[in-house]
Amino acid sequence: MRESPNQVAKARRFTPVGIISTLVGVALFVYFVNRAGVGQIFEGIQRLQAGFLLVILISAARQSARSVAWCLCVERPHRLRFVDAFRARVMGDAIGNITPFISFMVSEPAKPALIRDRIPLMAGFSAIAIENIFYSLSVATFILSGMLALLLNFHLPKGFRIASIVIISVIVLVIALVCALIRKQLHFVSAGAGLLHRRGLHEKWIQKGRALEDRIYGFYARNRSLFIPILLLETCFHLTGVLEIYVVLFFISPDQPPTLFTAFILESVNRVINVTFKFIPLRMGIDEAGTGKISKVLQFAEATGVTLAIIRKARDVFWVAIGMLLLVQRGLSLRAVARESEMALAEAQAATATRIPANQSS
Repeated sequence: MRESPNQVAKARRFTPVGIISTLVGVALFVYFVNRAGVGQIFEGIQRLQAGFLLVILISAARQSARSVAWCLCVERPHRLRFVDAFRARVMGDAIGNITPFISFMVSEPAKPALIRDRIPLMAGFSAIAIENIFYSLSVATFILSGMLALLLNFHLPKGFRIASIVIISVIVLVIALVCALIRKQLHFVSAGAGLLHRRGLHEKWIQKGRALEDRIYGFYARNRSLFIPILLLETCFHLTGVLEIYVVLFFISPDQPPTLFTAFILESVNRVINVTFKFIPLRMGIDEAGTGKISKVLQFAEATGVTLAIIRKARDVFWVAIGMLLLVQRGLSLRAVARESEMALAEAQAATATRIPANQSS
């Protein structure tokens, strides 16, 4: 399949941004590693040793939790096996971690595209969209609780305090808005697309937004008994992240033993970094800066926080390698997966365009 002029233009448009964000990340990484002390960081990594295997096992549990949640979001008569969901998630996340700026637009559609031989594309696509909504709500709640705990229990520098208050305010507003929209089943996506249609947006986006809303609200109406299990699985994802940080700090910080409370705050800050700086590959440099700064607030050495960030980055690199190996095993390249993602989105749009008129004529 030959790339269209639009695809080439997009690639050219995003490549400079990707290069710049990568270079900035590398520069920040080098700066904060040198500032914290290369020797201290190396000593911390040496203390972990076989504990890294435990970190990998915990991270596998995190991947498993969201994979099971995705399986639960697939509606009957279709069924998604855990093994297929896990493999697709690892491959999709690997793509997201090494494609800056547009990672979410490529990695998420890639997941259902990679299992289209197992379940129909639209079934997998709808399920991953619904699972991401549950995940987003859990992330917002987790960050909110972490920021409140940080603000109420520690003396923060003025900049951190202002940032925490802003984050809390935004999250409360978003959670309240999303809950109200779901409860009243307001078609805000298609309504917004309708407004933009008057300014030139193609009509297909109205249809696409309406179909997505119908699938989400339909799932809400038909599967309310699954809400608690799915939310619990998303909660497990965050709690295993807390456990992962606790285990790493237990090994690398013998002079300042961690608590689950400090690990919880560090993980909530890590979620903020992940959401805000997803466009930088592996959050290079940003993880080290943010984790190092907040570690000082929690009475750890800055080098301890930087070491923690590097170890978690090594964990990400491990899963990227696994994902790339799975892609190679299937005979796929990044370019091929990108094409699969584009085809998945195109088919979703086509299915939407045919479904909406049929529904309107009935």
